[in-house]
Amino acid sequence: MVILGRIVGPYGIKGWVRVHPFGDDPLSWGEMPVWWLAPSEQGGWQEKKLKSFKVHGDGLLAAFEEVVDRNDAEALKGWWIGAPREALPATDENEFYWSDLIGMAVSNTAGESLGTVKGLIETGANDVLQVVDAEGRERLLPFVAAVVLQVDREARQIRVEWGLDW
Repeated sequence: MVILGRIVGPYGIKGWVRVHPFGDDPLSWGEMPVWWLAPSEQGGWQEKKLKSFKVHGDGLLAAFEEVVDRNDAEALKGWWIGAPREALPATDENEFYWSDLIGMAVSNTAGESLGTVKGLIETGANDVLQVVDAEGRERLLPFVAAVVLQVDREARQIRVEWGLDW
């Protein structure tokens, strides 16, 4: 499952929920007639048929056919939103789902290994790669064109302009 966002709480009294998206194009989720929700990232995924959703402020509001009132919506607070990779809209050439990047090997232009991508952090200005090496040292690399030079999906490799001692 690809984690897309999280339900942050109910909205109103008719079963709507507020959603915090983890991507920069959550409106494309409207192409998915079914969303998958789970109480944890590790499992328990349940299909929920999407009734409606819309942008509201800096987040999203969503309504599901199975969620009819505020009590139902309150029970979903903190649940994860995900989808099987094959159900997601295709990305453009230089767009990536975070889950595609996690686990990729990272090396610099000198051919030195910096580690693998453990996760990403959303900072507002840009996303940040959390790269962990074999000794457990963590590096935080901005996911911007000046640093990330190439992402090779097939080889599961990211090439960056970043020194070992930075």
